[in-house]
Amino acid sequence: MSISSRFAVGVHILTLIEFNKDGVSSSEYLAESVNTNPALIRKITGMLKKAGLVEVHPGIAGARVARKLSEITLLDVYKAVDVVQENELFSVHGNPNPKCPVGRNIQDTIIPVLSTAQLALEKVLGNVTIEDIVKGIVEKENISS
Repeated sequence: MSISSRFAVGVHILTLIEFNKDGVSSSEYLAESVNTNPALIRKITGMLKKAGLVEVHPGIAGARVARKLSEITLLDVYKAVDVVQENELFSVHGNPNPKCPVGRNIQDTIIPVLSTAQLALEKVLGNVTIEDIVKGIVEKENISS
């Protein structure tokens, strides 16, 4: 099982909007790059809009980034698209056998470790911006911007 692909798609959407800033970033255009259907793009774009990361207007095709790329972190996107509930990246089975020493203690032993791992992930995501992603793609493609 992996983290919902909504996160990667959200990052893709924001990055592609920047690359297409002089064009119209319609859900159809974005869906073509993501290789998915426009309905999914509209759903994720709606989540990004609710979080204040993109601007979209009913009846007008296209989306725009709502803030400077340097102000949008991957953690913002992660939270915007509801990848996981707060502090619930890792699930722990809910009903281990209390008669077993492992069953009795596994949750109290592993939950602090998993919480630390989630905090580490979120710290890394909070230190990377959409601007960083755009720059990485520019470098890989040798595009002058």
